[in-house]
Amino acid sequence: MLPALLAALLATTAFFAPTARAQAAAPRRIDIVSKRFSFDPGEITLKKGEPVVLVLKSADVAHGLRFRDLNVNIKVNAGGTAEAQFTPDKTGDFVGVCSVFCGSGHGMMTLKLHVVE
Repeated sequence: MLPALLAALLATTAFFAPTARAQAAAPRRIDIVSKRFSFDPGEITLKKGEPVVLVLKSADVAHGLRFRDLNVNIKVNAGGTAEAQFTPDKTGDFVGVCSVFCGSGHGMMTLKLHVVE
């Protein structure tokens, strides 16, 4: 009886362990909508070392989102969607800017990113 119980326990552990690890390692997905001349949401807080996927969607014309200090640059076509995966490796407040000229308010189009411990 004991060998059968031990075999069942090992089989259960082998079955569920990879799933638990895969869920723990799955990056956090954050949807961002870009439109003239703003990002929604306008502020995001992340944890240092936590993998994240930024999903940038355009509600109108082509846009981009660039965080120079984090080496992140996403560009999206008009009405399209683009993604960038990264892991913040430093804490602080970072300002992302639209990296594709989108009109007269382009220079004021920013997104604030807070990376905390």
